[in-house]
Amino acid sequence: MSLHPTLQPYADAWTHSIEAISELVLPLVEADWNRRTPCPGWSVRDIVSHVIGLDCEMLGDPRPIHSLPRDLFHVTNEQQRYMEMQVDVRRHHTAPEMTSELEYTVIRRNRQLRNESRDPGTKVRGPLGADLTLEESMRGHAFNVWVHEQDLRAALGAPGNLDSPGAHVARDVLLAALPSVVAERADAPRSSAVVFDVHGPIEFLRTIRVDIQGRGTLETVPALGPAASLTLDWETYVRLACGRVTPESVADRLKTEGDQELAAAILRNFPVTQ
Repeated sequence: MSLHPTLQPYADAWTHSIEAISELVLPLVEADWNRRTPCPGWSVRDIVSHVIGLDCEMLGDPRPIHSLPRDLFHVTNEQQRYMEMQVDVRRHHTAPEMTSELEYTVIRRNRQLRNESRDPGTKVRGPLGADLTLEESMRGHAFNVWVHEQDLRAALGAPGNLDSPGAHVARDVLLAALPSVVAERADAPRSSAVVFDVHGPIEFLRTIRVDIQGRGTLETVPALGPAASLTLDWETYVRLACGRVTPESVADRLKTEGDQELAAAILRNFPVTQ
């Protein structure tokens, strides 16, 4: 293997998730491809199209030349338009066309990963022309593909892989976003702390401490007398953080203590991706 050891966990996570997606969709009849998923505006076909498109861009393929319809209600900004292009261009593809393209794309990506010898700090082009390191690109890609695997599982009634390699990548990505959610977006009081107690297939207890300048930091030491604490299961945490559900719809799976206004502000601002 020529892949740098730092990148191997992200390659492993992608491989695990993409194989799971392939197994999920291979036996589907045509009607199942039109099932709605928790991802706003996207069907099973759309999710698979998006995943194929993401991997094609990781391969360096040119983006499709395609005009989007004007009536896509879920497309409201430039980033969504960018992501929708790979989806809409495949909206009329049949089930065999979808599965064969997915299989071919996976073969090509596996070959690319086997031959990947670049340093993790190598600059690569990301979505919308963003300048990312190879490590950031592969981490984000592993995270996205696992989240979309979960979208498909929800749509198809096939739960699983909540503790897979991709789930562990997702945990780290979502935890890295917590200081911004608490300190900046929810405007938690300065010199305060908020505790997150997450249980289930992946468990963690983390504190976001807000300093006197209003900056948030992630700590593993539980805070004594936090301003607020939130207790929830891992699946609910993911669904909230990825904008798949509202706090109101999962209120029975959430427990908040302390400053209820602060807890509500955190939950309102919890989504870090959609």
